[in-house]
Amino acid sequence: MLRFLVRRIFQGAIVMLLVTIAVFYLFFHGSPEAVARRLAGRQATQELVDRIYHNLGLDQPFWVQYWHFLERLVRGDLGTDYYNGVPVTTVLKESVPVTASLALGAAVIWLILGVSSGVYSSVRARSLTDRAFTGIALFFYSIPVFVLGLALIYVFFYELTTHGVHWFPATGYVGITESPYRWFQHLVLPWLSLALISAAVYTRLSRTSMLEVLGEDYVRTARAKGLSERRVVLRHGLRSALTPIVTQFGIDVAVALGGAILTENIFGLPGLGWESLHAINNQDLPLIVGIVIVAAAAVVVANILVDMLYAVLDPRVRLH
Repeated sequence: MLRFLVRRIFQGAIVMLLVTIAVFYLFFHGSPEAVARRLAGRQATQELVDRIYHNLGLDQPFWVQYWHFLERLVRGDLGTDYYNGVPVTTVLKESVPVTASLALGAAVIWLILGVSSGVYSSVRARSLTDRAFTGIALFFYSIPVFVLGLALIYVFFYELTTHGVHWFPATGYVGITESPYRWFQHLVLPWLSLALISAAVYTRLSRTSMLEVLGEDYVRTARAKGLSERRVVLRHGLRSALTPIVTQFGIDVAVALGGAILTENIFGLPGLGWESLHAINNQDLPLIVGIVIVAAAAVVVANILVDMLYAVLDPRVRLH
């Protein structure tokens, strides 16, 4: 197990190194003079543009720039936000908790709703309940996240506020350390907006995977031995059916941690998605690179954790 984990971590480190090379080349080597000119302003002289270009180190060879960037990255320094004049790490420290609160809270909801409804549908296949869960899943899966988010704001904020109920805020964020109750209040609607659509995927995936597993010979053998249906489904069926669910869950959580752009902008959450949109509009390259690296790290870590869960669910995975 230890060798398996070390090998996966080493592979993840190689992936992160390649990501930093690609990201640095694309963003800093593509049009560095345009960045200097944008920072200098519309009325700036060429002399001022050249000075900014030199001060940012953009006139150095690519590999020299990348080596300095890598040295700073190892020390935890991602550079300085061009427009706000603060370290990129400061911006990330403020936005990562927001995105993590949104992504992890929504992940718990969509996992519970999706897996439980999928398992329930599989043990009652082709029943009225199965068709109802399938219909609900298809309904939410077909709704764009921004449409669902705006609908939730209209129903739970506008309509309830009109009738004197002020429980659901439409926008904003309050840290959990400041007020756990208000933190929960501000995240309920974003959680539902993100979770209901993802839960639809897990309902279908869990149902399909469980139906396949419940038809296996070892499940029929377990039933023939007189084991209760609950034990057969949960202990023998669900554990084997979790492999594709874990795969999908790792990908979805990693993507959400990288920044749920639409959800954060609809509900005014100052997370990675919010910051990335503003950084792209302002061509704030250090901040864009920092967000991309954090998002890539989230994907790599999620994949390592998924591989570890594979090894727990199926010991044969450790041999590959």
